[in-house]
Amino acid sequence: MTDPVVVVGGGPGGMVLAYLLGRAGIPVTLLEAHKDFDRDFRGDSLHPYTLELLDQLGLADRLLGLPHHKARFFRFHTPAGSITTADYGKLASPYNYVALMPQAQFLDFLAAETAALPSASVRTGAKVVDLIRDGRVTGVRYRDDAGTHDLAASLVVGADGRFSRIRRLADAPARSLGATTDLLWFRLPHRPEDPPDADVDLFFGRHHYVGLLAGTNGWQVGYSLPKGGYAEARERGVGPIRTFLADHVPWLADRAELLTDFGQTTLLSVDISRVERWWRPGLLLIGDAAHVISPVGGNGILMAVQDAVTAANHLVRDRSDAALARIQAEREPAIRQVQAQQVRLEQRAARARERGRPAAPPYRLLRLLTGIPGARARAARANAYGPTPPELD
Repeated sequence: MTDPVVVVGGGPGGMVLAYLLGRAGIPVTLLEAHKDFDRDFRGDSLHPYTLELLDQLGLADRLLGLPHHKARFFRFHTPAGSITTADYGKLASPYNYVALMPQAQFLDFLAAETAALPSASVRTGAKVVDLIRDGRVTGVRYRDDAGTHDLAASLVVGADGRFSRIRRLADAPARSLGATTDLLWFRLPHRPEDPPDADVDLFFGRHHYVGLLAGTNGWQVGYSLPKGGYAEARERGVGPIRTFLADHVPWLADRAELLTDFGQTTLLSVDISRVERWWRPGLLLIGDAAHVISPVGGNGILMAVQDAVTAANHLVRDRSDAALARIQAEREPAIRQVQAQQVRLEQRAARARERGRPAAPPYRLLRLLTGIPGARARAARANAYGPTPPELD
């Protein structure tokens, strides 16, 4: 089958799908609206599943030759004590860690590998403005520096993220499932005396928590806000954030003063939502375009990559509407399971705020559960692979 495919959106899901289709000899064009992939505070975590997939494709060694941080542990730090909830080092995998790598670096790498395939092309600065229809979707109209162009396709794949233009053009609204938190992201520098085992950590206070990610460009810090609380937080300034860090992450207190104004922060409006039907005749949605995942647990990239693997398994053989329906049928149960867990966490955090209780999960219960033999390995495996991870055909 040699009819062309257009993938809209150069995030992890779209890029992996374009590579897999091009590798199979399918003519594929990836359109990315931005001229480069350098947007800060996107997900930076590559899970063991993704690394194993790249190894299967012969790409892992070259990718991991680029700067990255190997995160082995996931920890909760509560007022009552600290607990390791997941230990990726216990996984039976050569990639028994989460690779924390700037997403722009990962996407630049994949874009170059995709563009090198004879049947694939990557066009940046190409903004889709409309879908072309003839009873079904038959292509896209996009705009770049040279003007407006029509591009025909046997299938258009919308992989353009949580604010998907393709989703809007296809009249496929996403239903919100009830996120209650937003995150304010910023960076602080590494110091040689920082804890060497700090990887992916959550620090809980009474009304807020901080997520901390190690990386090659310093610490990436996410400060939680109640949904819609950005305006109030901005009015109060960065003082309360610096105070929280001093109280709950004391080894960052010596550089908290480097955060001087809100211009150094980026708001991530947390969302958990899902489109009822991920496809239309001639069109498929994957990743955040089909189902927005909360950043809690770092599952967004993993779910998008697994969507791409499932889609590629079908699309190299069959691009009928029935095949599009089968892709959703195979992936939706895992997405529902991940989102249901995230909604429960969001609701628990909202109840704690309403009752004036600490945002931290119960320490004694966590200590009991994580003390069960094998619990930390099972938690790591669940996060490393997600529910029912697909295998590449």
